[in-house]
Amino acid sequence: MAPAMLAMAEKPKPAVLLAGMASGPREVYESGRTKGMEWRQSQLRGLIRLLTDKEEEIFTVLYEDLGKHRGESFRDELGILVKSIKYTLQNLKKWMAPEKAESPLVAFPATAMAVPEPLGVVLIYSCWNLPLGLALEPLSGAIAAGNAVVLKPSELAPSTAAFLAANIPKYLDSRAVKVVLGGPSVGEELMEHRWDKVLFTGSARVGRIIMAKAVKHLTPVALELGSKCPCIVDWLGSKRDRQIAVNRIIGAKWSTCAGQACIAIDHVIVEERFAPILIELLKSTLKRFLAKPGGMARILNAKHFERLSGYLEDNGVAASVVHGGDIDPKTLSIEPTILLNPPVDSDVMNEEIFGPILPIITVKKTEDCIAYLKSKPKPLAIYAFTNNESLKRRIVEETSSGSVTFNDAVVQYALESVPFGGVGHSGFGQYHGKYSFELFSHKKAVFKRSFLIEFMFRYPPWDESKIGTLRHVFSYNYFLLFFNLLGLRR
Repeated sequence: MAPAMLAMAEKPKPAVLLAGMASGPREVYESGRTKGMEWRQSQLRGLIRLLTDKEEEIFTVLYEDLGKHRGESFRDELGILVKSIKYTLQNLKKWMAPEKAESPLVAFPATAMAVPEPLGVVLIYSCWNLPLGLALEPLSGAIAAGNAVVLKPSELAPSTAAFLAANIPKYLDSRAVKVVLGGPSVGEELMEHRWDKVLFTGSARVGRIIMAKAVKHLTPVALELGSKCPCIVDWLGSKRDRQIAVNRIIGAKWSTCAGQACIAIDHVIVEERFAPILIELLKSTLKRFLAKPGGMARILNAKHFERLSGYLEDNGVAASVVHGGDIDPKTLSIEPTILLNPPVDSDVMNEEIFGPILPIITVKKTEDCIAYLKSKPKPLAIYAFTNNESLKRRIVEETSSGSVTFNDAVVQYALESVPFGGVGHSGFGQYHGKYSFELFSHKKAVFKRSFLIEFMFRYPPWDESKIGTLRHVFSYNYFLLFFNLLGLRR
């Protein structure tokens, strides 16, 4: 990245400038400009143009920040974004329409509806591991909902952050959509201002800071946090099924930003008898998949490299390595590493790994994994490779997580038809597709009545007759209500 762009990404913003970043979009929102369908559609089309016009530049900045191959960048960020935004455009009119609701017969004539309205001005903090996707996916939802937006990209992906700051004003309404560059101090200063919603994607540590800062203005917050996403591998009788499972495990661990993703597989749970077969399949398939350079992204920076290599320096963990383990500080690369039953009290088993290290934990029976999962914090995702319908049902019914995916992994992130988000320690708030629209909308209840009919039993002075009539109303017993109003008794 050019030195000037790097300086722009790192230069701190004065408080007065950040105040303008907050107040400018609010003025635009208050003018009503962002609320119309035409404006929303034009901004979404602008995002698609940005992604298509700047495709090569996007590949370049993602490579500079994370060493991602253009194939991985297109699969996980660029291609998936265009698909998602087109889906939003196709459905926006339907999502914006008021939803009819039932109104009680006693209120006749009356209508009830839920009218979606924008929240106002929203602040989005994106993360460094999918620096384009985690910025523009929620941004598209906030725009679709009719909000003005301030986007704070991660300073840890400076090339992508600078790209967004330089190009979003060219393709979108530059007064309604702002990009703020800077580090943690800028992120904290932004929370001193009033927002109508904040979406933060990142670590639980920073998420707690965001939550604490939000108290000042009672700002509603959605948090997308990490977790240790487990992957259960049941005994698969078919050789083909085993190979497909291994392909998908590797794709969801080492081919997804080198495991530096909140939805990447953190560790595998497998029956003892299947573990040797699984490990050998993983080894042989890794050799094929990563035979050429560029098959796996690099570690973000020296700090994260030291954290990950520190896991492997633990004597107990080092003794559990059954594949890989080589590291290169010069290139910030760590060989895909497989551990077999590392110590349960080791850091690698108690912290989110967020890297290319895969512990494999063995159990006597696959069903034992249920108790194991229930003893841990609720993860962002649970993955299970199994043809056992009873096990599938138990995982869904007896465990809690942001999502459950059977016989694949990570792909649920690409679906606009289901919500993406965590639960408990893995976060709260859901987005993608219509759920993004709803995250950044308020459903306003609208109830309309006429002056045609008036019932006096709802007002004092009270007597037992009025209370009896109210009992019929609240139990929807309109037959007895009708007789009561006529002065008849049962």
